[in-house]
This record gives sequence, C-alpha cells and structure tokens, in this order.
Amino acid sequence: MGRPYEVTLELWRDGTPYGMVGERCGWLLARLARGVADAREGRGDAGLWPDPDDRFPEDEPDGELFSFRYRTRSGAMGGGELRCQLRTIPVWMPGQGRRGEWRLTRRAYVEAWGPGGVGMRAVLTSAELAGFVGVLVTEAERCLGGRDLARNPVEGAGNA
Repeated sequence: MGRPYEVTLELWRDGTPYGMVGERCGWLLARLARGVADAREGRGDAGLWPDPDDRFPEDEPDGELFSFRYRTRSGAMGGGELRCQLRTIPVWMPGQGRRGEWRLTRRAYVEAWGPGGVGMRAVLTSAELAGFVGVLVTEAERCLGGRDLARNPVEGAGNA
C-alpha cells in the first residue's frame, strides 16, 4: 500500500548501538500500552492488587508481555532481542511486636540482548513500564507520520 507498517527498534547502550529488534512490534506495543493503562486503573482482575504499581495486564499472568527479535527478510535471526516478562515476587515484611507477613509485589523484567550475547535488565513497576512503552509508541507513531499504531492498515489486522 506504499506505507510502512512494521516498526524496528534500535537498541542503544551508553550512546553505542547495541542491537535491533522488530517483528511487527508496533501494534503489540500499542496494545500493551493500553493494557497497562487499563490495569493501573484497576480494571478486571488487576484491581485485586491494592498497589497500582503491581497492576499489569492479566492476559499472561507471570508470563511474557512481549518478546521481539530481529529477523532478516530471509527469516534468519540476529541483531538482538528485547523482551519483557511479568514476575510475582514475595517480600517478607517483618512485624513490630508481632509476626511478620509476606507481601506480594509484581514487576516487569525488561531484558535486552545484543548480537554478541551481552544482556541488560531493568526491573519496572507498572507506572515505569507504562512510561517506557508510551515513549516507544509515541516515537514510532511520529516516525510513521502520525499513524495510530493500534490500527494496522493491512487487511484490517490489529484493529482494536
């Protein structure tokens, strides 16, 4: 149709290129941004978590929120990987003059891997993940001339 529809993310580390990932990730990132915003507002099962920073989309509990790799046109993989996995972490809260208790927290583990096998990890609250994904979506939409990533013009795919 003469318009780009796939987003490729360039990963940088301390001002140095680190890798590239893609695989039609624009629509998935836009969907995740919407899902995190809804979860933070307490919609669905996410509302069971009292702290908004522990609220994430419930589609994949303790699962992968996204995983992007770079593939060449021939299908060969390489160039990097960016993935995000949701984890539930028990934290012991000692009590004063009484027994302590376990408190569950949830965090998004965002990992980036360069083509040389070196990796980095960030542990994010849902607010931090919303900010990170929101910046990616905004930048991609700007690069695509303002087109909404939540709508994919190819045969109606990705319409939400």
